[in-house]
Amino acid sequence: MISRRHFAASAVVSAAFLGLARRGLGQDAAATSYRNEVPGYGDLVPDRAGLLDLPGGFSYRIISSAGERMDDGYFTPSHFDGMGCFAVGNRRVALVRNHELSVRVRERGPAGDDPALAARLLRQGVFGTDNDGCPLPGGTTTLVYDMVSGRRERQHLSLSGTLVNCAGGTTPWGSWLSCEESTARPDEVAREHGWVFEVPSSHRGLVAPEPLRGMGRFRHEAAAIDPRTGIVYLTEDREDSLFYRFIPRHPRRLRKGGRLQALGFAEAGGADTRNWTGIDFVPRSSRDVRWIDLDEVESPGDDLRQRGRARGAAIFARGEGIHHGNDALYFTCTSGGRAKLGQIMRYVPSRREGHPGESRSPGRMELFVESTDPKVMDYADNLTVAPNGHLIVCEDRAGGEPCHLKGVAPDGRIYTLARLNVPTELAGACFSPDGRILFVNVYHPGKTLAISGPWRAVRT
Repeated sequence: MISRRHFAASAVVSAAFLGLARRGLGQDAAATSYRNEVPGYGDLVPDRAGLLDLPGGFSYRIISSAGERMDDGYFTPSHFDGMGCFAVGNRRVALVRNHELSVRVRERGPAGDDPALAARLLRQGVFGTDNDGCPLPGGTTTLVYDMVSGRRERQHLSLSGTLVNCAGGTTPWGSWLSCEESTARPDEVAREHGWVFEVPSSHRGLVAPEPLRGMGRFRHEAAAIDPRTGIVYLTEDREDSLFYRFIPRHPRRLRKGGRLQALGFAEAGGADTRNWTGIDFVPRSSRDVRWIDLDEVESPGDDLRQRGRARGAAIFARGEGIHHGNDALYFTCTSGGRAKLGQIMRYVPSRREGHPGESRSPGRMELFVESTDPKVMDYADNLTVAPNGHLIVCEDRAGGEPCHLKGVAPDGRIYTLARLNVPTELAGACFSPDGRILFVNVYHPGKTLAISGPWRAVRT
């Protein structure tokens, strides 16, 4: 994601994490930072540590922090973003976590400012370097967490040498698709970027960084797979982004390539879903779709979205997080809507999705939520589908306002689950396989939190 937030100085942020500084909101302002459309889990209770306010009965623990030495000797990189959770036996989970780091913040990467660690990374194998030959700081880390003891067991670097790893998505076979939100060219760094990489959650150490070129080169945001078909759905973080699907030649073997397509509407070629200059897509309405084949998907000119648009693809306002659940794909459009406060789209695939006869029974795209009140929802970003069918959505609010975790009931009404009290955003929300723990990241300085509580007590 490209945040619109303005970060405070690192010293102030660090103090806030220690509970020595609050968000600067008075009690009255704190009480009015959000508005619920349904009760949800009730009012938020101020956190004594000054980090995350939660409803009564909920608690969190910090299980990882940026700058720590990991088990492989590297530093835990900062800028914690998208994340996936995977079962490891009966009581353990593996979290594969993105680090949205650009070449400008190399010192916050896994080698820090240590030349010996950078040299070691180069020997082990990284995807790319800057023009000085130093490893690029983006990538993923993997940590294993024991849900019974509440302890992290180990943590290591799992993908290195990439750029701006923003969001991604889990696969049904236990790997994480890490997406680069960058189309840096060889005149900026040593090679082209803008790819998706697969990271098996069970792998110990660094994976071989092989880009999944069939998924195209663009400013990738997130990915989700429909387990029924094996089709991968992809979002793009641009103000004129497209919504893509990748039909693999061989399910579970994404490196073997496939067909990349962009979504258009069956009866409105080149539709604009953003609603910025008029209501072109009415909230809670839906439309039949068609899928448009794309060529030259490695896009050296970074023009894939323009070529798709010219063929009739619909445009979206900064596609961000995406998740499969409730037999549908939900994805956010961060700046969508007339008020530019964000939208949530819901795509229901065809019964013949990706197969002959699909056009006779097409998939449908619904504008599920469009915010008109910043206190209800402001800049929806990463999201996940909870075990109870509700959406859990991370905000990326502007102007120093606190970010929240929002819940969205199946009927589209919204409630507040948490409030972050430091000037950064929440990201990477994902549930443990048993639904007992919600993991979420504090972006910078990076923290990974494990939230537990009475998840069944939600009121709508």
